[in-house]
Amino acid sequence: MRRADYVFCIGFEGNTAIVDGKLQRKYASRSTRELAEEGLFKQALCSAIFSGSREELEEVLSLYNRRTQDPVGSVEELKRIFGTFGVPDGVDRIKVV
Repeated sequence: MRRADYVFCIGFEGNTAIVDGKLQRKYASRSTRELAEEGLFKQALCSAIFSGSREELEEVLSLYNRRTQDPVGSVEELKRIFGTFGVPDGVDRIKVV
């Protein structure tokens, strides 16, 4: 998967990733930090996961905690909240909706 496909993926149907085309077109060029600053925390988290950067993951956590009334204690907890843990294997197709 390309970064933009993973970052804006909204689900899977078998080996096909379903991507939000509208969000992707508008925000694909944004960095992890810029996505978080826009309030797109799931997308920012996915961007950080895709990059493999622990620093970016911690930055998303920090920005998320500044905006929420219920701060979370760890990146792992943030991953559970948004239901994303890593780039999946076996994705053969991308469907933009």
